[in-house]
Amino acid sequence: MMKGFRDLIVYQKAFDLAMEIYVLTKKLPPEEKYELTDQIRRSSRSVCRAIGEGYRKRQYPKHFTSKMSDADSENTETQVSLDFILRCGYISNEQYLDLLNKSEEIGRMLNNMVEYPEKFLPKH
Repeated sequence: MMKGFRDLIVYQKAFDLAMEIYVLTKKLPPEEKYELTDQIRRSSRSVCRAIGEGYRKRQYPKHFTSKMSDADSENTETQVSLDFILRCGYISNEQYLDLLNKSEEIGRMLNNMVEYPEKFLPKH
């Protein structure tokens, strides 16, 4: 039985990815603080926030799908920042692919939630 948004595998994976990104960004150069560090931290955490917000409103399927779509958009923004971090030489290709694959999996899960919101509706 599902208790809340923290029980969603997609939330757990998104949270873990956001924490990995937090650790990674501690190693970025100071001149990237506002452009890359703050931006990727914000977008990766916003995925989790949107999942939580949407799950709380799941009795309204349109709101739920809108929030899951927002989460997916933030996830894509995180991927774009990862592209810049790789191209700037701040991480290895292996690190990049690991993080990107995790993000892609989260994206697939979010898209499934958008396409099949009825699976997440509250049971009355």
